[in-house]
Amino acid sequence: MIRGIVYMLIAAFTFAWMNLLAKYLQDFHPLQVVFFRATGTFVFIFPYMLYKKVPVIGTNVFWLSLRGVLSFVSLALFFKVVQDIPLGSAVALRYTAPIFSVILAYFFLKEKVKFWQWICLVLSLVGAFIMKGVDFRIDTLSFVLIMFSSLLVGGVFAIVRYLGSREHYLTIINYFMVFSIVGSLFFIQYWRMPVGNEWWWVCGIGVLGLIGQVFLTRSFQLADTSTVAPIKYMELVYALLFGFFLFGESYSFWPIFGMTLVVLGMLLNVWIKRRG
Repeated sequence: MIRGIVYMLIAAFTFAWMNLLAKYLQDFHPLQVVFFRATGTFVFIFPYMLYKKVPVIGTNVFWLSLRGVLSFVSLALFFKVVQDIPLGSAVALRYTAPIFSVILAYFFLKEKVKFWQWICLVLSLVGAFIMKGVDFRIDTLSFVLIMFSSLLVGGVFAIVRYLGSREHYLTIINYFMVFSIVGSLFFIQYWRMPVGNEWWWVCGIGVLGLIGQVFLTRSFQLADTSTVAPIKYMELVYALLFGFFLFGESYSFWPIFGMTLVVLGMLLNVWIKRRG
């Protein structure tokens, strides 16, 4: 359990830097950014899988494929929204995903969810709608896309938890990369060649994504969904700092209040869950 929490903290830190690079690459088509992120990870883990004789196909092909599709679509939507609204807002709204992961884990994995946990999840969802209502930089389309992205991430969390010890964690990650690479290539006509420092950014987003993905996947294999998923909200702290110092993004009281409700609801959910 403790290792799962530590791994999620590491994943949150590396994903925060990946999100920052995605913001810097806002002049690129979002599916091209997905390609950079997936390819940068694939070129490292696929040779390693072959060397270590890690199964490439796996045994649960349907669930691995579904995880790959959901992750690809979710990431594409997230990168699109990151380009259009403040970084902190995008991260905060997307990480309502544990709301959906807990719900899906309850119905499909039969994980127990207490009454007060449901109240906490509702609290987080209210916080998300407060953010949308008071921050006019969050347009309706972006809000719908980011919430749908969160729903898909919730499905990914539940699937990864289901696969657990059934599949090697690198097999799970590799499906995500392959589906993302193939899916993003359908939009190649909208791409352009990176120039100058952009090459560092496009390479960095893949490496950071690899580190974050490994620790994220291992975290879900070592601890239950309801406990480790909310810890990923540490990304929000980093995103707010990055947004303020690097992009001049600031927030009034009510958007911060909405973000606070989102985080508070998830932290209370963890606390109630751990009380047994």
